[in-house]
Amino acid sequence: MGDLVEDVIVWLAEPLRHGTDTEVEIFHTRGGSAANVASFAGHLGPTRFIGCVGNDHLGDSLVRDLEADGVDVRVQRKNATGTIVILIDQSGERSMLPNRGAAKMLDDVPDEWLDGLQLLHIPAYSFSGEPVGNTTVEVIRRAKAKGILISIDASSTGMLAQFGVERFLDLMTELSPDFLIGNESEMAFLGVANNGQRGVHAHRLPQTTLVTKAGADPTIVHCPGEEALVVRVPAVTEIRDLTGAGDAFAAGFLSTFLQTRDLKNACEGGHASAARVLSSPGASAGSKA
Repeated sequence: MGDLVEDVIVWLAEPLRHGTDTEVEIFHTRGGSAANVASFAGHLGPTRFIGCVGNDHLGDSLVRDLEADGVDVRVQRKNATGTIVILIDQSGERSMLPNRGAAKMLDDVPDEWLDGLQLLHIPAYSFSGEPVGNTTVEVIRRAKAKGILISIDASSTGMLAQFGVERFLDLMTELSPDFLIGNESEMAFLGVANNGQRGVHAHRLPQTTLVTKAGADPTIVHCPGEEALVVRVPAVTEIRDLTGAGDAFAAGFLSTFLQTRDLKNACEGGHASAARVLSSPGASAGSKA
């Protein structure tokens, strides 16, 4: 549940030249962290997306695109669909300029939209902005009451700083998700995991499995009451664009976990899914288009 937006991917062929022209390639793709996860998961098993898009042709196109990936799409329609401009430097690293638009306007999730769910995945972006923030918390509470597993992605250090680390940790303590997924910098920023160890604030999430990604370095899983699980990442030969790799990992990890209930297998599924997107623009798996 979360954002479904247009991504405008800008591949820089050289360092950005301030005040003049810079040589680039530009791609328009479907984006939004939650929609990316749904898209990748839609190829792995039954998947539903919940969100809000605009009353516009762009919203129509994004919904059709997500449905083509086998996803059951349930959306409100309000205002204008959001767009995120993503600058990709020559190393593949991203700088994002988001205007989430209608994605922040979600304020009604009918109970039947939760029917049949085993797990509800929420990027932390969904807590930022209103009315979507309050809606997200309310939906998580309803899902937990139905016995649905909850996964939350830490999303980005920029978003967490803007939202407030203490506020976010308080919310995680209250909601007690089954999984909290993030990269090294996000988990260290929150103080829940650092350098392969549980962080100073990990005690605030006693029932949550912490999944820390580290690029080409091993993924570390801290499961409550157990030793840390270290799962190596197979080598990837071509890396041009990191956009969507974390979302692809979440899709592979969660889909595999639901199938096997095994955390090592889940990590391996996440790594295989993430590897498919590293050479293509945005959260896509395939040749440039």
